[in-house]
Amino acid sequence: MPDVVSQPRLLLRRLHGLMAGGGAAEDRLGQVVRLIAQNMVAEVCSIYLVRAGGVLELFATEGLKAEAVHRTRMQFGEGLVGLVAERALPLNISEAPQHPRFSYRPETGEDLYHSFLGVPIMRTGRVAGVLVVQNVTPRRYQSEEVEALQTIAMVIAELVGSTELVDPEELSEDALATGAPVTLDGMKLVEGVALGKAVFHVPQVKITRTVADDIDAERVRLEDAIAQMRLQLEEMIEHPDLAHGGEHREVLETYRMFAYDQGWQDKMRDAVNSGLTADAAVNRVQLDTRARMMKIRDPYLRERASDFDDLAGRLIRIIQGASEEDDRKLKEDSILIARAVGPAELMDYDRRLLKGIVLEEGSATSHMTIVARAMGVPVLGRVSGLLEHVEPGELVVVDTESQHVFVRPGEDVVETYRQAIRDRARLLAEYEAERALSAKTLDGTDVTLLMNAGLTADLASLDATGAEGIGLFRTEFQFMVASTLPKVEEQTRIYSAALDAARERPVVFRTLDIGGDKQVPFLPRDEEENPAMGWRAIRVALDRPALLRYQLRALLYAAAGRTLHVMFPMIAEVAEFRACRKILQKEIERLEGLGKEPPGRVYVGCMLEVPSLAWQLDALLKEVDFLSIGTNDLMQFFFACDRSSPRLAGRYDLLAPSVLTFLRGVVASCNAANVPVTLCGEMGGRPLEAMALVGLGLRRISTSPTSIGPVKRMIRTLNLDELRVFLDARLDSTDHSIRDSLVHFARDHGIKI
Repeated sequence: MPDVVSQPRLLLRRLHGLMAGGGAAEDRLGQVVRLIAQNMVAEVCSIYLVRAGGVLELFATEGLKAEAVHRTRMQFGEGLVGLVAERALPLNISEAPQHPRFSYRPETGEDLYHSFLGVPIMRTGRVAGVLVVQNVTPRRYQSEEVEALQTIAMVIAELVGSTELVDPEELSEDALATGAPVTLDGMKLVEGVALGKAVFHVPQVKITRTVADDIDAERVRLEDAIAQMRLQLEEMIEHPDLAHGGEHREVLETYRMFAYDQGWQDKMRDAVNSGLTADAAVNRVQLDTRARMMKIRDPYLRERASDFDDLAGRLIRIIQGASEEDDRKLKEDSILIARAVGPAELMDYDRRLLKGIVLEEGSATSHMTIVARAMGVPVLGRVSGLLEHVEPGELVVVDTESQHVFVRPGEDVVETYRQAIRDRARLLAEYEAERALSAKTLDGTDVTLLMNAGLTADLASLDATGAEGIGLFRTEFQFMVASTLPKVEEQTRIYSAALDAARERPVVFRTLDIGGDKQVPFLPRDEEENPAMGWRAIRVALDRPALLRYQLRALLYAAAGRTLHVMFPMIAEVAEFRACRKILQKEIERLEGLGKEPPGRVYVGCMLEVPSLAWQLDALLKEVDFLSIGTNDLMQFFFACDRSSPRLAGRYDLLAPSVLTFLRGVVASCNAANVPVTLCGEMGGRPLEAMALVGLGLRRISTSPTSIGPVKRMIRTLNLDELRVFLDARLDSTDHSIRDSLVHFARDHGIKI
């Protein structure tokens, strides 16, 4: 295919001229496939376009039987063409008939052809069709040929978007036409409930001109836009809201690093040199970047595709002279609707009116999720078909607890959620008013309520909730958003901020709990069948002691002259704890050797998450200063039940007599050894479960900031002696759970759960 590779501008100009010419659109499409087949030395070139119901219909072909046009149809995912459309990625195979998705259509006469190369025709971010070339001889098309066909597909998208071939009304969803309510499922990324009008995250960029008239002028447009984009990002980094640093600032600094990526810029320059306009070049490179990154199995690296989407969209809008301010200006309570959102883009919206975010993509570890959590905005991700079911301005309700988004909900649903939002606001106001009150039972027993944190943005909740300290500060977020191992100075800054915010209140720093489902990009790893029980947390730290040493060093620097609490996660035996403490002691001795100010006092503890440690508890309690029970992991190991499995979600209950008996034994051992014990986990954040825990003898609970108010209110309405008698009579039961009887007890005794 020498003409495509060596003379791309000529082919693009000829194609553009054909499509801009007169005559029926289908006749022009027929000329297009003949020209492509000729230039790519292909026996077949075909174009399939999307019709109503997700059907791909053959609209033009050179090489297949003419009678197959408008007769051959397939669904998304059906056959090789359907596979290209379903994945929105190129498909390049040398033996098409041997592929498991191959679907033979006798009316086409394609049984002669072996090689297959298909690329999606993208229009406003959606698959509008598929462009295919085929050859008789088995061969794998070169990367230059794949890129050339993708560029050609961009030009064809202009003709597809002219509405002369497929009426846009035909592609509208039935639900949209009737205005019927729709409920879509998703995945909770940031908790909360929200109601507002749908606002699409910056209308999809439209490339109206793909072929350049003046290459030199397009080069200037591209370079000017890159410079302006960099300036915008520098200003964003210096935003007053980010003055105190934190993970969300680091996210944006990492994002800025992508903007300076030389390889990304060089590809855009090459695309301009091939004959594309500046905005078409950016779009072309981004389609290719996304296609390549979505093939990566690593979830962290796949998420970076959204960062490049963000950058590319920003760059195209600059090139086209679009106003960011007009695009992002909200006029009322709004729910942001998007396929994906970049972390920097959220900073452009009015936080007072941005009530929620719903995405077709997204993950709990994405940069955007971290920024949204810091902003306090609920996010529901992985909502399949979202963009096809929502129109701008329509009413949307987001409920991340039920993991639903309600589009055009009925008045009964709207009123229910409006009342829920009002009730929640009223409760929050009441909890805030009670924040200075102590968590003391009616019969005079004090319970210490601490807060879990992981972002410096969480620290403001210390004062707002009245928490008595931070019982669990998760340190891994800083590592998960960094492309390289964070420097000691960077870690020190985060830990110092946490200690500063807490003032005299304790902060318990949990060392790195990475691995499993919390991957970091700078550590090589193998696929594991059971990552929750695999190479993670302290197992990674002991195998890579430099990671632990640098983190402990930063913690010691941050706590100069102050009290430091260090906690090691995922300890399975006393020997592991001793190995960790030995590393810490070496870092303390190093600090003294350097003449640096040490912490005033260092307390060292660990988490009870692995059941095996319970059988060494007496020995462990002689060596630790404190113990924390991590019920999230402990309970999945206790029941041998994957907590992420939907099929097992309701199988076991944390209020089972076996669980409560086990926890009572742990608490009793700690009390007997005079070792402070704290429960850190979701179990302690639910008032009913927290009530049972206090009844077992637990006096320290660390939970999410939003749970402190409800748990404190429960404690202040509880008579502990009555509860102890009630529990003692039921812990020997072999019932599945005592949940129902605990609910009745609370109601009968006026306990607010």
